[in-house]
Amino acid sequence: MIDFILASGSPRRKELLELMGLEFKVIVSQADEDSVSKDLKPELYVQELALLKASATAKEVLRNKNAVIISADTIVTLDGQILGKPKDEDDAFNMLSKISGREHEVYTGYCVMRISDGKAVCGKVRTKVKFKDLSDDKIRGYINSGEPMDKAGAYGIQGLGSLLIEKIDGDYFNVVGLPISALADTLEDEMDIKIL
Repeated sequence: MIDFILASGSPRRKELLELMGLEFKVIVSQADEDSVSKDLKPELYVQELALLKASATAKEVLRNKNAVIISADTIVTLDGQILGKPKDEDDAFNMLSKISGREHEVYTGYCVMRISDGKAVCGKVRTKVKFKDLSDDKIRGYINSGEPMDKAGAYGIQGLGSLLIEKIDGDYFNVVGLPISALADTLEDEMDIKIL
């Protein structure tokens, strides 16, 4: 019996892992995310963060040889610059103004770590997202909803943020925070864990 552990407190990742039909428990990673250099390329940065989160959580469950840890980290980038979670409403306004009418990229790095043999496999998925041209009033209205404040790039595609998006190119679930198709492939192909 495999004991899956989600090393994330994100309710969105929890919902997506449930979509995969996995039974799991949540242990929020205590990793120091500031220890990963933001000078790395985005696709490396998110994988390093995911590995760091999995490794930190592994220390808490080392005695459980049935444990398989799943971790992830999602970032939004514009012109190669990482847009994290907004510090305040002004920061959210600035981020949304920057991506208004433009295409940006969302990267999610994920890691699967098996405690029994220490095997870890990390991957990343990139999705392009194009925003509509947004008026200042529309941006402020969205910020007033409170939704942007805990999300990379100051928006959530699965909520009211969907009203701001013109189109996406790639995996929708990646933008939500966990590319479940790629994760399922990794579990099946790299860890011999059947999902279907």
